[in-house]
Amino acid sequence: MRQLSALDAQFLSFETVTNVANIGGLAVLEAGLAKDEILHRLAERMAGVPQLRRRLVNVPFGLDHPYWADDVEVDLDYHVRELALPPPGDDAQLAEQVARLHERRLDRARPLWEMYLIHGLTGGRCALYTKVHHAAVDGLTGAEVLAALMDPAPEAVACEPDAPPELWRMLARSARHLVSNPAHLLKFVGEALPVLDQLPVISRLPGAGDLSRLLRRSPLPDLPDFAAPHTPLGGLVSGHRRYAFAELPLEEIKRVKNAFGVTVNDVVLTLAASALRRWLVDHAALPDAPLIAGVPFSLRGRAGTSEGNQVTIMIIQLPTHVADARRRLELVGEAMGRIKERFALAPACWLQELSESLPAALSGLADRAAFDLVGRTAPPINVIVSNVPGPQFPLRIAGVRLLGHYPVSVITDVSGAVNITAFSYDGHLDVGITACRDLVPDVWAFSGYLSETLDELNAEL
Repeated sequence: MRQLSALDAQFLSFETVTNVANIGGLAVLEAGLAKDEILHRLAERMAGVPQLRRRLVNVPFGLDHPYWADDVEVDLDYHVRELALPPPGDDAQLAEQVARLHERRLDRARPLWEMYLIHGLTGGRCALYTKVHHAAVDGLTGAEVLAALMDPAPEAVACEPDAPPELWRMLARSARHLVSNPAHLLKFVGEALPVLDQLPVISRLPGAGDLSRLLRRSPLPDLPDFAAPHTPLGGLVSGHRRYAFAELPLEEIKRVKNAFGVTVNDVVLTLAASALRRWLVDHAALPDAPLIAGVPFSLRGRAGTSEGNQVTIMIIQLPTHVADARRRLELVGEAMGRIKERFALAPACWLQELSESLPAALSGLADRAAFDLVGRTAPPINVIVSNVPGPQFPLRIAGVRLLGHYPVSVITDVSGAVNITAFSYDGHLDVGITACRDLVPDVWAFSGYLSETLDELNAEL
């Protein structure tokens, strides 16, 4: 029996009409592709991609987290759809269509994914937009879904099918989990107390930093005050999305990285900070304090498994209050250095540990209540910024070259109205900007800001 982890189940629990937990990707291809070719490849290869064939099986009365079971016969014609853009079929039209598709919730009675083949793009191109529920994949395994279509065929991996769990087994395991929850909670409390100053929301409580410093067995680098300032990017998001994308030359990003002695990820965070600063300045809403960003960080190598979500989130100050781009990059590099040093000494597994410490029967209600309260009163972060490494060579689907792959991600009441996610591929950085339609109607401005900031940093060399 393959059960969702508590963290995976949280992505199901917090989902509402407005907080939708889809993650996806927009693959732009240099020429047209037939739907039959997509269907044929998926039918041939989906045995090696369990996320494409699994559906949810709920435990009666929500006594425990759901299970995965193989769908007896996946209706590929339902999951794979096609449409065409009206002329002229430009990037703005494509992004608008992707935003409308991305905001729709997935049918939980079926495997949690959909794929759309989009025709009619300028220059004879086509696009393939794929979305998967965050309960099934994280940023790294999400790319594996698209990889199933690539040339050549991936090496076949034998995967045992997940049979539907028997009722008595689910109930027996639920009872065992209920008994073990207090031990999980005590373990979480014991591990969390020395690092309270790096936990979102909790670090803002009076005395949290002093208590954590008092209880540490060894000294850790001090962290700044992670207080997210109020901006128009905060507040309750609507159920509608805007989307934009940009392509940046990876060679220029690496040139900046090498010149200033930082990492590619530091440059990406600086570009995001600069784009956010420019947007806030244009809207006369720049706060004096730095924005607070959540930066997802993979635990896959540490966890030793590729199943489910193996991520945590690091909190960092984005120096949006600093006018000079070079100084912003220096501050980002220093902040990430402190976070990495701290992570090496005290890995930030608190998200998984906290998820496992709550009884499943209560965690769904607790998750939704806490999510709603925090979103309405004091969101802990202003924005999510993520950078996912990808292959640095051209990929093809049925002989058609992949020009770019742009991430499409999640925004919520708690994480802010904008998500900036980058994916490096074949010599360029493909950036997807997902936003709330009501709070950020001018999302395409971010694409221009990113390019302008990279030019600004290169001019400093």
